[in-house]
Amino acid sequence: MRLIQVLIPEGNRDNVLKALDGQGIDYAVFDEVGRGDFEAMVQFPVPPSGVETVIEKLVDAGVREDSYLIVLPTETVVSQRLSALIERFPGLRISREELYARAQDLAPANSTFYAFLILSTIIATTGLLLDSAATIIGAMVVAPLMGPAISASVGTILDDPKMTRRGVTLQVTGLLAAIATAAILGILLQQTILIPPDLDIRTIPQVVERTSPNFLSLFLALGSGLAGAISIMRGAGSALVGVAIAVALIPPAATSGLGIAFGLPGVAIAAAILVLVNLLAINISALGLFYWSGFKPLEAGQYEGVRSNVITRIATIAIAIAILSIVLGAVTWTTFQTESFEQQTQAELQQQFDEANIEGVELVEVTVDYEPVDIVLGNEPEVNVLIGIPRDLEAPPDLAQRFDDRLTQKFGRDVYVRVGFVEAQLSEEEPPEPPLGWPSLSDRSVPQRYTGYAAV
Repeated sequence: MRLIQVLIPEGNRDNVLKALDGQGIDYAVFDEVGRGDFEAMVQFPVPPSGVETVIEKLVDAGVREDSYLIVLPTETVVSQRLSALIERFPGLRISREELYARAQDLAPANSTFYAFLILSTIIATTGLLLDSAATIIGAMVVAPLMGPAISASVGTILDDPKMTRRGVTLQVTGLLAAIATAAILGILLQQTILIPPDLDIRTIPQVVERTSPNFLSLFLALGSGLAGAISIMRGAGSALVGVAIAVALIPPAATSGLGIAFGLPGVAIAAAILVLVNLLAINISALGLFYWSGFKPLEAGQYEGVRSNVITRIATIAIAIAILSIVLGAVTWTTFQTESFEQQTQAELQQQFDEANIEGVELVEVTVDYEPVDIVLGNEPEVNVLIGIPRDLEAPPDLAQRFDDRLTQKFGRDVYVRVGFVEAQLSEEEPPEPPLGWPSLSDRSVPQRYTGYAAV
């Protein structure tokens, strides 16, 4: 519920009260004893969804821009007369005036914005290098990216070019600053003992996650943008939604900066593409929802022009996302192909060992070195097989070639197979008491079947 207070200009009292009577609104009128520009003040409660309609009626009745119209949120209103008013103005959407005010509040001053953004990037970069999801999430709480994303869309819908430009500028420059900050921090850290000198960031799971973007990343960004728009329109959970928006932008921006710092252009470009796709997806989803919700410009008579502008922007962003989605689609497809090949290879070799059923011979491990980039470059998969074999059993000299031929026939592609052997000591069902001086092996929680290996 909202409480609206209006200072009525001289000569417009009757028109204003008649407009309120026409909407079935209960009001209270007080004589104005100020400077004399206004003859009275009227205040009344109205549901959030009715604020925009009532304001339009008041403007038609003579409440001009140089008047005062104040909209206050109320904690509780106790009255049996509210039910009729709520039925008259159903829905939960706030007015465009409130939307505009909230968008202005969400976009902080430039100094505050960049300070929080740089601090967030430093924390996120540290979290990436530590492979700490908790640290990365903590950085997202600090990131101030929700305000610019929402204000850019609100400015477009309400025809405020200045707000739109500022929102877009803060997003673009902010993310560039995040990439630069992560790059500088990565270069500085390499000169210290805080990280190993031979660290390969491509092996860090949190970094790998941001350098293999797929369509699931696009869904995250679209959902974040929609959640941000809904939270502003409904006035709920905007802080938590801001974390979701930051998650889609700051970690990949920091990853891109680390790629620059460590001289890995592939990492830098892949993460930068993810940043760009997420940025566009957040903006198009918020812009589309605001437009679908029926928000119109603050100035009357500009709806058609804004409508054309919004449709053009949505179409432009959608085309850009579609082009970039080719990369996402390629990554999604190649990732699926490599993971499927690994699973099928492991199953095929395990089946072969099960069928052979040679006593004392066990398939210890099968790993596949096959990345999405290998598909693009045409590199063949590398299959590493580790076999446990008794000391008195001689290993076949051509086993690697046999596996190679079987996998090549199975999958219709060339593979490279490397086979390693270890001596396997098999435990009995009920292990005997260990000799004096040997450690006890009676702990059933130990999962390893082999008590020792010796290279063959």
